Amino acid sequence: MSVALYAFLASFAVTALAVRLVLAFLRHRQILDLPNERSSHSRPTPRGGGLAVTPVILTGWLLLAGAGMVLSGQLVVMGGALGLLLLSWQDDRKSLPARTRLLVHLLAVIAGIYALPASELIFQGWLPFWLDRAVAGLLWLWFLNLYNFMDGIDGITGIETLCIAAGLWLLSPAQEQSAVLAGAAAGFLIWNWHPAKIFLGDSGSVPLGYLLAWLLLRMAGDGFWAPALILPAYYLADATITISKRALRREKIWQAHRQHFYQKAVQGGASHARVALLILMANVALIEAARWSRVSLWQSLTAATLMTAVLLFVLRRLGLRQRA
Repeated sequence: MSVALYAFLASFAVTALAVRLVLAFLRHRQILDLPNERSSHSRPTPRGGGLAVTPVILTGWLLLAGAGMVLSGQLVVMGGALGLLLLSWQDDRKSLPARTRLLVHLLAVIAGIYALPASELIFQGWLPFWLDRAVAGLLWLWFLNLYNFMDGIDGITGIETLCIAAGLWLLSPAQEQSAVLAGAAAGFLIWNWHPAKIFLGDSGSVPLGYLLAWLLLRMAGDGFWAPALILPAYYLADATITISKRALRREKIWQAHRQHFYQKAVQGGASHARVALLILMANVALIEAARWSRVSLWQSLTAATLMTAVLLFVLRRLGLRQRA
């Protein structure tokens, strides 16, 4: 077996066990996500699965680094993810001010941007170096926050992380790092599939968004910008469209809500599992489109756009049932 496959299996097994231990801790401490008018669940559920998922990923990456399988800037990014874990765990326990969260997110992104190899231009030389880095930093900051925004039903972020990481495993040089992420997502899904026994919490979704964004930016910097755009297409589309609408209505975009396409589908009567499986099927198609982009660039981008649009349409139609 390849090192990446060993990394996947080890990450999967350790995460599944670690989540079980964290679940007992959260239940004992009564750290629960209580249902409210903005929730998509109906019973108190332990929140903080990131306490298991994020440390397993960082430990796996540290072991890879010790074995010589390390990417340029990886240790800096691991430090940023650790800082985000500590901040987000505090947010899981007691809600922190939005400005505090945003400041730490920004600092972690700035550190990661400075750690990117100077030879890797994310936008392939279309922008001056300073603008390349500035735009990449803004995209990175947006991605780690949208990853948190989109974690609203059972299984959704486990599915999305597994699929993006699987695509990175297949298509990027960071095979071992991506395999660790994929294994951790699969191990967490055992406990988070509907009906979920535990939620990821900010301590999981924020570091996951941070680490995945870094790997996607590195892929783009290596010249494979199309796969880096295609793999997270659904999350990018759902979050960007929804938050843009809320901003135009002058709503507080950082507050919890139930306006995402997937949330409306659940409100319309679709189960969490059904919506997560629809997203899984679309993501498998997006992985294939990302693979195809190396042969036929514009056709693959067109196909990915159409597949994402179809998924959003289906989720919207499921949501309309609520009004019928």
